Amino acid sequence: MAKRPAKKAVKSAAEKSTVAEFSKEQEIQAYRAMLLIRRFEEKAGQLYGMGYIGGFCHLYIGQEAVVTGISMANQDGDQMVTSYRDHGHMLACDMDPKGVMAELTGRRGGYSKGKGGSMHMFSREKNFYGGHGIVGAQVPIGAGLAFANQYLDNNAVSVTFFGEGAANQGQVYESFNMAALWKLPVIFVIENNGYAMGTAVKRSAAMAEELFNRGSVYGIPGRQVDGMDVRAVHKAAEEAFAYCRAGNGPIILEMKTYRYRGHSMSDPAKYRTKEEVQKMREEHDPIEQVKRRLLDNSMISEDELKKIDSEVRAIVTDAAEFAQGDPEPDAAELWTDIYVDA
Repeated sequence: MAKRPAKKAVKSAAEKSTVAEFSKEQEIQAYRAMLLIRRFEEKAGQLYGMGYIGGFCHLYIGQEAVVTGISMANQDGDQMVTSYRDHGHMLACDMDPKGVMAELTGRRGGYSKGKGGSMHMFSREKNFYGGHGIVGAQVPIGAGLAFANQYLDNNAVSVTFFGEGAANQGQVYESFNMAALWKLPVIFVIENNGYAMGTAVKRSAAMAEELFNRGSVYGIPGRQVDGMDVRAVHKAAEEAFAYCRAGNGPIILEMKTYRYRGHSMSDPAKYRTKEEVQKMREEHDPIEQVKRRLLDNSMISEDELKKIDSEVRAIVTDAAEFAQGDPEPDAAELWTDIYVDA
């Protein structure tokens, strides 16, 4: 992907973003992956309401196309780091749903042994580096992962996710500066779902329609992408990975997406209308888009789609049952994982 000034980047996801041409296998892969995230998050919401999950819980429902399209374009060794809306990213990294759900419920079989909960679980094996509760705190970590990749010359790329609210945090721009200065292989992904915690982006961010352009002062190119279309995400991600692996430095992808639920389970989301949410569900749902293409192009039957849904529901049910039956951590775990032997 040729380097170009950010001012020439794509400016309208609806009008100008290109999409990948998916094969039948890719469409089914995307459908299954997004459906797993959707069903997992629905179950997590149920368990939260039943009291099995404590603390904060931020669901990814509606945004599934972003992490799915990107994960379909990465290669072994690439890393992901994100904020607290992270369950979908874990599943996209092929982390075991049982381990993820067990961590959400604070059980010893969880990825952080039940001590991290929803916002703080990791898997070095799957190259997933969190889950971070402080807004924007993961962005310097993502730049650090990219620095390590460059130092080790391993051809890996760090994919660093953050939201439009975090795009106003100071450490984000310190990371932009360092990444550009050292030409670090990092893709900064802004998951712009429009409302941060509860304030519309147009009320909280200058140049709200061009968050992808936030790195222009550092010479970082940016692109705005239809984050509700997994094909558009995949196409942009493929080009971004190639750009970084060619030694060009960082790039910004602003994913225009939408969350159907509140900021967290405790948010009634009264700052937007039910009609607005319903319109997005009916006209832009990422899973329904793939489903329609599969059916309209006679790639799959309704019965086959129902079978996939049944298989996904079984995986999620199994994960929930495991999490509810798994014992809580021993009190001695309070003293583990505090220091690293060096």
